Amino acid sequence: MRSSMADFFREHPHMRYIYFGGKGGVGKTVVAAAVALWMAKQGKRTLLASTNPVHSLSNLFQMDVFGKAVQMPGTESLYVQEIDTRETIEKSKEDIREKISWFLKFADIPTKAEEFIESATMNPAFEESAMFENMINIIFEDKYEFYVFDTAPTANARRLLGMSKVYTLWVDKMMQSREEAKSMRLSLSFRKKKVEEEEDPLLDYLTTFRDRIDQMRAILTDDQKSAFFFVTLLESLPIAVIRRFIGWFEDFGIPIGGVIINQAIDKSQVSEDTAEFIRNRLKMQDRYREEMDQYFKEIRGEIPLFEKEVRGLDMVGKVTDALFAAA
Repeated sequence: MRSSMADFFREHPHMRYIYFGGKGGVGKTVVAAAVALWMAKQGKRTLLASTNPVHSLSNLFQMDVFGKAVQMPGTESLYVQEIDTRETIEKSKEDIREKISWFLKFADIPTKAEEFIESATMNPAFEESAMFENMINIIFEDKYEFYVFDTAPTANARRLLGMSKVYTLWVDKMMQSREEAKSMRLSLSFRKKKVEEEEDPLLDYLTTFRDRIDQMRAILTDDQKSAFFFVTLLESLPIAVIRRFIGWFEDFGIPIGGVIINQAIDKSQVSEDTAEFIRNRLKMQDRYREEMDQYFKEIRGEIPLFEKEVRGLDMVGKVTDALFAAA
């Protein structure tokens, strides 16, 4: 089924948060920027933010947007930011140090917290956790009317957005363990009243953290406010990546807005005199286009292969025009 991005936004007037993902190198950043520019042109104060550790927005717009939201020159309401995780990671380490120190004291374990810090922060998902925390903070600040997130390649985006469910399971288990430990400590203590009255900062932290995650998960799974779009080329591997992961996003309750095709060869520019390589590529793209129509529920549009690299606001504007041509 084919319908345009303009159709999607007409059908979802309360949409506020959209995410773009796909295999690396398919043009997620360009497509995300094109949609953010279109939304800003509709008069909405819009933030385009990158959660990809390999940031591309500064290169795309040829200006430094790392670690801060910058208003795009030539626009009235488009802001662009590459999210910086370094400060969040350091803050997370301090929080972990504080919580572990308190827990060791609570459990009367004579061990320095530093011995646990490195192992806790060397987890491969630690940076993704920090990025997820940053994304939550940006959304909860509620400074913008519309948010567009350029995510990492699909496998990483899967883990990033899946943090909401993983965190919920982890926090519930931690809270259960804390209650059991507190109950056991109370039953073994001769100072029952004092133990009952003791503050439990770790439990307070977990409760607050769970509430934040619950709020974020509600946003992620609200099909009237959030949607995830896949970007692909008309090639075997990027299409296979989407087929592999699209079910996972649906299982996690993250609404799928559809699939956008990038770098499609314009048939009107191809003739018998065109180089054989181009004609063969066009045949290949036609074959994969037919496959996509079978695999995916919503194809939201095609962006042509331009004569030069998409860099700068003017070229992003051309992508916007192509994607919203039916608007």
